[in-house]
Amino acid sequence: MALRVPKSTLPQLFKDGYKFQQGVEEAVLRNIDATHELSEVVRTSMGPNGRNKMIINHLEKLFVTNDAATIIRELDVIHPAAKLMVMASQQQESELGDNTNLVIVFAGELLQKAADLLKLGLHPSEVVQGYELARDRALSILEELSASKVESLTDRNELSKIIRGTISSKQYGYEDFLGDLVVEAALNIMPKNPKDFNVDNVRVVKVMGSSIHESRVVRGMVFGREPEGIVQNVKKAKIAVFTCPLDISQTETKGTVLIHNAQEMLNFSKDEEKQVEKIFQELAEAGVKVVVTGAGIGELALHYLNRYNIMAVKVLSKFDLRRLCRVIGATALARLGTPMAEEMGECDVVETVEIGSDRVTVFRQEESDISRTTTIVIRGATQNHMDDIERAVDDGVNMIKAATRNPLLLAGAGAVEMELNKRLQQVAAKTPGLNQHAIKKYAEALEVVPRTLCENAGMDSTAVISRLYAAHFQDGDAGLNVGIDVENETDGTLDASNANIFDSFVSKYSAYKLASDAAITVLRVDQIIMSKPAGGPKPLKKDGHWDEDD
Repeated sequence: MALRVPKSTLPQLFKDGYKFQQGVEEAVLRNIDATHELSEVVRTSMGPNGRNKMIINHLEKLFVTNDAATIIRELDVIHPAAKLMVMASQQQESELGDNTNLVIVFAGELLQKAADLLKLGLHPSEVVQGYELARDRALSILEELSASKVESLTDRNELSKIIRGTISSKQYGYEDFLGDLVVEAALNIMPKNPKDFNVDNVRVVKVMGSSIHESRVVRGMVFGREPEGIVQNVKKAKIAVFTCPLDISQTETKGTVLIHNAQEMLNFSKDEEKQVEKIFQELAEAGVKVVVTGAGIGELALHYLNRYNIMAVKVLSKFDLRRLCRVIGATALARLGTPMAEEMGECDVVETVEIGSDRVTVFRQEESDISRTTTIVIRGATQNHMDDIERAVDDGVNMIKAATRNPLLLAGAGAVEMELNKRLQQVAAKTPGLNQHAIKKYAEALEVVPRTLCENAGMDSTAVISRLYAAHFQDGDAGLNVGIDVENETDGTLDASNANIFDSFVSKYSAYKLASDAAITVLRVDQIIMSKPAGGPKPLKKDGHWDEDD
């Protein structure tokens, strides 16, 4: 008689291959470890002295940057808990364009502090409840800590105040130069009602060569190539925009033409030429002076464009073509033919300008208030460097947009975090029950910002943080705006508002809210159930081509 092996008493709920992780040890603490790993990756890139990361993505494209939004976009994070933090950070990037690093670093620190409480024996629900109380209290305190306010969005000095801190965290040392460029570009397109400020109206064009100091602002829309034909400058131009190639259209089916003699051969090519000439003659008669296409221009088409004195510009980016249509008020046509009056765009000046050794085309609206566009032309030695400068400029423009939503400014350099820390410690001391422990840990987590700024600047973080505590815990509001001095000229601390280091209130408010929500969501998870990945066994990799015989 065969021995009967007893089966597991648990019912077979799922197919083979499912993975279960449950309980504080397996699910919660493992999630916290994963999120901590991610926050440590971007933490060293925080602040003016943040280190650059060299990332090669799945397409083997190289990125050298300290911008957290770019780093996490190019890192293919697969851990579900870490993905939650990535999503929170991407939400911050899409809404406000800055402080993406703060979201991940702060959420990672909150979870690390929560792990200490869980190991002491607190239940995750108690930690979550305390964190929710601390978050709501912190966001209400934040408004009381405003150190300054943007009085006017058309004043050059007021705008510089907003963007200086943001740009210095990406391009330390160039904040004044790049700040002036961003302010000039923003003032060029600032509408009568600043609430209508559109970040899309500030474009960035990168022209390789020279140095960053040769970068400048050009009024209008700049494209990094010169016109195709002989016409280089047009004023008060009617513009036709096409997404199709300017060439003889090929038939979908192949046809055979039977030619009997030389005369028929000549007539055949003449008819083709007449057909092309008719198209461009009709364009010229309709008053079109500039033709923009998103595809190629044939030689025959270029010949007739030159004959009828029509300027031909190639714009290969669909995104740029759409933006140009909005600026000039045109409709992009998918077929070659004469556009109707309402489909044509208008532009005051279309000209060719020389920047360094490159010739570029500029579309400039001088009178229209709605479709004004300005371009910041960035110069630099390498493509990676110019990409990084572009990210700093984008963040600066986004901060001006944030100021149109709420003009309040907070003290930067870690000052507002230390003050929030102090206020929340006082709240925790008055809170009864177990919630006080979570509120205290939330306050301690805020210390990560000044500590990171110190560590990245190569300073002794323990000594400087203790000086910050001493400054903030003195009586009155004397130490309200004391933050980290990354240049370490005296004792490593300075008054951030006197040093003109400010952060946008809207941006910080959103970052704390998203980071807290992401951390609370991770803490609420008590089970991870992963199904077996789809697909069969992977084929063996061979050295040669897979189609070749052995």
